[in-house]
Amino acid sequence: YGERCSVRIMAARLNQIGVPAQAFDAWDVGVFTDDTYGDAKLLPGTINSIRERFSSRIDPNVVAVVTGFIGHNTKGRITTLGRGGSDLTATAIGAALKVDEVQVWKDVDGILTADPRLVKTAIPVSQVSYEEASELAYFGAQVLHPIAMQPALKADIPVRVKNSYNPSAPGSVIDKVGNPERMVTAITCKRGVTLMDINSLQMLGAYGFLGAVFADFEKNKVSVDVLASSEVSVSVTLDKKQHEEDIKALVQNLSSFAEVELHHGRAILTLIADVTRSSDVLATVFRVFSAHGIKVEMMSQGASKVNISFIIREDQIDDAILKLHSCFFEDQCDVGFVEGGQIR
Repeated sequence: YGERCSVRIMAARLNQIGVPAQAFDAWDVGVFTDDTYGDAKLLPGTINSIRERFSSRIDPNVVAVVTGFIGHNTKGRITTLGRGGSDLTATAIGAALKVDEVQVWKDVDGILTADPRLVKTAIPVSQVSYEEASELAYFGAQVLHPIAMQPALKADIPVRVKNSYNPSAPGSVIDKVGNPERMVTAITCKRGVTLMDINSLQMLGAYGFLGAVFADFEKNKVSVDVLASSEVSVSVTLDKKQHEEDIKALVQNLSSFAEVELHHGRAILTLIADVTRSSDVLATVFRVFSAHGIKVEMMSQGASKVNISFIIREDQIDDAILKLHSCFFEDQCDVGFVEGGQIR
């Protein structure tokens, strides 16, 4: 009931100060979902139903204050949208009404180059692409959830992330383009992951290995964050949210045709970067890691072409992020910054 109470309080206050406003529950403006309570998805016709409700039932001369995070299923029962649900409600309404910009208000000055709780010198990024923002969110940054951006992405409407505690700050704009001239956009990480190495017991060149591996992952309902593979081996990272019993069952299944090793206490360090310049990015990264004794146990370049991920020990993740941030964003690289093949 928090959302429903809040919109009524906000609308009352706006009317009190002379701004005509009306409170609406999300279903009153056309937000309809499936039956998955706690993680409901918008129904395919929701954008059209929102557009129809606003055009036929809502006075364009008043400010509509709409609940986020909730909707109705086809039976008229209240559902909740799950993580990013309020942002998703905002982008869905924005897409339906073809607005110039959707604004979401957080507690930081937009999207930052790193987690400010660790990197005190983190700075706001003025413009990022939807793809970059999705990768940042997936690998641990507190930005918009990727699902929340989908309506805005499909409608090609920019989303601006602003700070409730510093409203004068311009924030960060998420759009289709981003800033293609930037080498590295941000650094993020995911802690508490497990690295799983799977080595085939079959002969080199035997087919079906990868198919068998991923069939067992599907069977045991275990999902993968980062992957690197060769003809006879696969390395993957497993999120800490995975159930231990599912991982044990997976290892048992895999052991019938592969040697499996688990390495706990690992972290994923991800650079959101222009991978067309990956040679310069990697040259700088490995110079930093070599100078400071940070061992890379696995790396992967995402199919999205905007992220490069490194698996390292969790007890080294803070140092790695701080050193890389100094190089890429503070012009204080103690091992030299590589750009255009030249060290500067």
